Amino acid sequence: MIRKSHWISGIILGFAIITALLITSFEIAMYSDFGVYQREYEKYEVLDDLDMTMEDVMYVTHEMMDYLRGNGDTLSVTTTVEGKEQDFFNEQDRFHMAEVRDLFIGGLNIRIGACVIGVLCVLFLVLTRADLKKVISRGYQIALAAAGAAVLLLGVACMIDFNAVFVQFHHIFFDNDLWIFDPAEDYMIRMLPEGLFFDMVIRIGGIFVGFLLLCLILSLIPDLVKRKRKLA
Repeated sequence: MIRKSHWISGIILGFAIITALLITSFEIAMYSDFGVYQREYEKYEVLDDLDMTMEDVMYVTHEMMDYLRGNGDTLSVTTTVEGKEQDFFNEQDRFHMAEVRDLFIGGLNIRIGACVIGVLCVLFLVLTRADLKKVISRGYQIALAAAGAAVLLLGVACMIDFNAVFVQFHHIFFDNDLWIFDPAEDYMIRMLPEGLFFDMVIRIGGIFVGFLLLCLILSLIPDLVKRKRKLA
C-alpha cells in the first residue's frame, strides 16, 4: 500500500521537474540559436528603424544576452548607430536590464532549488521503499494536470491579447515604470519590438510543451509495460 507521504513526495517531485523544465525552456529558447534573433530582426525590419548593419545589431545582441547571464557589471556596448559611434544603451536601458538580469538569474537559482527538492524527494522515496515507478509517474501526471491548466490559460490569454499579458507581467515583476520606453528616443525598444517578444513566448512555449509531453510519455511506460505483462 502506498503511503500518503509517498504521494505527496511524488507530486512535489512532479512540480519540481516541471519548474526545472520551464526555466530550461527559457534558456534553450534564448541561447541555443542566435540565428533566431537575426530572423526576428529581418521579420520586423529593425535595421531600418535603427539604421544599423546586421553585424552590429547581432554584436549588441550577443553582448546584451551575455550580460543577462551575469557576465559583466555594466551593460555598455559601443557601436555605430545612425551613422555615429556611440553607446547603444542609455541609463534607462541599463537600469531596466539590470532588473531583468536579476530576474533571469533568479530563475536559474529557482531551477537549482527545484533540482535539489527533486533529489530530496527521490531519496525519501527510495529510503522509505516506495513504489518508485508508480509514485513518480502518477505524481508527475497530477502535477502536469495542474501546470497544464495554467499553461493553457496563459496561452489562450496571450493569443487573445498579448499586449495585456505583457503589460501585466511587467506590473507583477517590476515595481516601477522604467520598462516603458519611447521608440523615438530609445534604440533598445526599436531592436526589441513587441512582436519579437510574442514570437519568443511561442518558441519558449513550444519547447516547454515538448518537454512536458516527453515526460508524460515516459510516465505512461510503467503502466503500459504492466498491462502488456498481464496480457502475455
